[in-house]
Amino acid sequence: MENFYYAQNVKETLESLKSSLNGLSEAEARSRLQHFGPNILKQEKKINPLKIFLSQFKDFIIIILIIAVLISALIGEYVDAIVILIILVLNAILGFVQEYNAERSIEALRKLASQKATVLREGKRFEIDASELVLGDIIILETGMIVPADARLLEAINLESQEASLTGESTPVQKGTEKLDKTKILADRSNMVFSATTITKGRGKAVVTATGMLSEIGKIARIVTSEANELTPLQKRLKKLGVFLGYLVIIICFIVFLSQIMKDPHILELLKNFELSVFKQKSFIDMFITAVSLAVAALPEGLPAVVTISLAVGVQRMIKRHALIRKLPAVETLGCVTVICSDKTGTLTCNEMTVKKIFVDNKFVEVSGEGYSTEGKFSEKTKGLLQLLEIGALCNDSSIGESISGDPTEIALLVSAKKYGIEKPQLEKEFPRVDEIPFDSNRKLMTTIHSIQDSKKTVRKKLVAYVKGAPDIVIRRCNRILVNGKIIKLNDKERKRILEINERFALEALRVLGFAFKEIDEKALKEKSEKSIETDLVFIGLQAMIDTPRKEVKEAIQKCRDASIKVVMITGDHKTTAVAIAKELGIEGKAITGEELDKIENLDNAVEDIAIYARVSPEHKLRIIDALRKKGYIVGMTGDGVNDAPALKKADIGIAMGITGTDVAKEASDMVLTDDNFASIVNAVEEGRIIYDNIKKFVRYLLSSNLGEVLTIFVAILLNLPLPLIAIQILWINLATDGLPALALGIDPPDEEIMKRKPRNPKENIISSHDFIIMLIIGIFMMVSTLWIFNMYLPNLRYARTMAFTTMVMLQMFNVLNCRSADRSLFKTGIFSNKYLIYSIMVSIAFQLILIYSKLNSIFEIVPLTLNDWLIIIGSSAMLILVGELIKLFIRAITKTKLENKLLK
Repeated sequence: MENFYYAQNVKETLESLKSSLNGLSEAEARSRLQHFGPNILKQEKKINPLKIFLSQFKDFIIIILIIAVLISALIGEYVDAIVILIILVLNAILGFVQEYNAERSIEALRKLASQKATVLREGKRFEIDASELVLGDIIILETGMIVPADARLLEAINLESQEASLTGESTPVQKGTEKLDKTKILADRSNMVFSATTITKGRGKAVVTATGMLSEIGKIARIVTSEANELTPLQKRLKKLGVFLGYLVIIICFIVFLSQIMKDPHILELLKNFELSVFKQKSFIDMFITAVSLAVAALPEGLPAVVTISLAVGVQRMIKRHALIRKLPAVETLGCVTVICSDKTGTLTCNEMTVKKIFVDNKFVEVSGEGYSTEGKFSEKTKGLLQLLEIGALCNDSSIGESISGDPTEIALLVSAKKYGIEKPQLEKEFPRVDEIPFDSNRKLMTTIHSIQDSKKTVRKKLVAYVKGAPDIVIRRCNRILVNGKIIKLNDKERKRILEINERFALEALRVLGFAFKEIDEKALKEKSEKSIETDLVFIGLQAMIDTPRKEVKEAIQKCRDASIKVVMITGDHKTTAVAIAKELGIEGKAITGEELDKIENLDNAVEDIAIYARVSPEHKLRIIDALRKKGYIVGMTGDGVNDAPALKKADIGIAMGITGTDVAKEASDMVLTDDNFASIVNAVEEGRIIYDNIKKFVRYLLSSNLGEVLTIFVAILLNLPLPLIAIQILWINLATDGLPALALGIDPPDEEIMKRKPRNPKENIISSHDFIIMLIIGIFMMVSTLWIFNMYLPNLRYARTMAFTTMVMLQMFNVLNCRSADRSLFKTGIFSNKYLIYSIMVSIAFQLILIYSKLNSIFEIVPLTLNDWLIIIGSSAMLILVGELIKLFIRAITKTKLENKLLK
């Protein structure tokens, strides 16, 4: 049943919803949330543990092995069948744990990236998760917000919303609070705002009238899907690699199976005569199970889950370092970033502006104090100072008190006013705001219109427009100036002098705002145009403030330089201010303004030399991104406003501000900075490199170890040797070595030199040709060691297999240490620096000891080993470390030679 809230006035709506202008109480909000449910369009499917567990048995080769096990059981080979089945179940449990943890990690990330909403409850402002909104909640609406629920407007000041997602109309809709007729269609309900639409202009308050699937967007079943479930480019490449390896391994296993059959005359005779009794022969079943087991061991089936876990764990680490990843592919891209284009204010600087100098009544006034502290003094108090500070406080949407909220520049103006004793709430009672023309980046102005008592204190009120903005824009719109209480004509000489003062302030890295006012009449108010209100103004003065660079940013920029990452500053501030801050931070390069940028026809040719863009609009960012990408750069771009959204989407990594950023900017981004700090971007880049490195380590370990197993079986057949490993032994190796040690590699500590390398080429394969050669050498060594020991203990086949089996396990334990670095010595990396890896190796070896020295040894067809046997196994296995070190030494020598040759050229 439809509720016609748009056909009710504000009072009736609040009464219908049993709410008030102060909002609901916390207890009532909790009660309604329990009754109506969360404000979500679609309940995400909950993780189903049973489904994840059963999915471990979907693999084609696993299914074949299960069929073989069943056949073994049917012909009476119960022990082998049960043992192999147990190993398969244990493997499935390990896979389940990996995948379940990966799903839970992704779900946690999804919750962290969820939309927020600002509500009034019991008269106090709170930021809550949008899913917790309930009917009757009072929500605060501001430019750049995505509306979190359907709501009836209670207050609308120059409010416009983009409702294309509902109505298909791309033009923003002007909003108001007037009661409407019941017959109004959705597109004409101007006193309503709707879930998932965007506030493009103005501000307001509204009471929630529908949530979740009962909202208009819910009714048309607009389903919001999460990109967190999409495979990343790396996962896609690994999937292709897995398919390729699958075909290759199946071919090898088929050859192994055929070669075994060729050795058995009895089986061969049965096959020639097409006798079905062949399938009941134990030797035939053993051959088949061995071949399939080899395929199971050779294929890196744990790879996708471990990659997902590595990505998710890395993203969790990033959150601790103030970077929230919204889309998993961004993790990979971070490691490839070659240029970071950063906004200045709040990202490179502290975002706590402090007014330091004022120009008023043709005098300079110094202001003491730091940050948002209201402790401070004025070097001089002139006649116009009070009015200048009042304009700064009234033409202002921010607030200070028990909490501080709003734009840092506006907060600085409130702080400077409070230092004089001016309280904004009291001032607003005396001079109430009746209308406004909001700030926008194109006009670079903000105007508020106030009603004030005239000097004679008659009944009649008069209207005054207070204007603040970029000094050059403000002065251009002024034709008079207030000096010592008198309004005089503003001539060109005085205008030039004020601009020179503005320039002087800017050279000191001060951000400057100009202030002006003008009395207007009702007609001008009704027209509310720039021409009627923001022209022929009276100039009153300048306030100059500074936003000091963040202490940690200078070090972060140096880290970028070491990592061959170019840093570009983009700001709306004056060029001289931008250059001064850039110099202090160590950003080197040419500086240009937006005006100069517009005159450059081919930015592609100039972009590499430019490091500072000043006085630019968000639209310029698109040109900068295009030019950089054409030059082959991988671009990270920051943004916080509605107009930044296109640039954030177009950049390789769109980085939104978590504190000052609009919902639209966050929605368009790949990453959100929870502290708005440039250093957090660099930390995220470092984490991106670490994650990719650890995934490479895991892939190297898994593939080189699996290659060792396959080569051991394959070469043994070529040499006409008995099989050195039987099915259950192969499966056990897969279980013991591909599990815990491999996972521990995913959280390996980073290489100390990780931020001194050049960014990775995004087209680079995770397994390069030289990686494959290294893995092949490792695999060959594992094969040679295993077969050498196996042959040494023949003709006692059970003893020889025990030695080969244990040697292969120990080789893989040493290999996991080797794979911690592709070119850095293990001893420099630190053998014990990853305690989880050491623990996992100890657990794997402990399992092997239990197998050898317990009654399980008869099931696995192995025998207890002597101390001398262990010395031989450990001695030969440990040689793998030496082989690995020699390979790394060779790689370092080749790299050094290439670098020297490059320098000589």
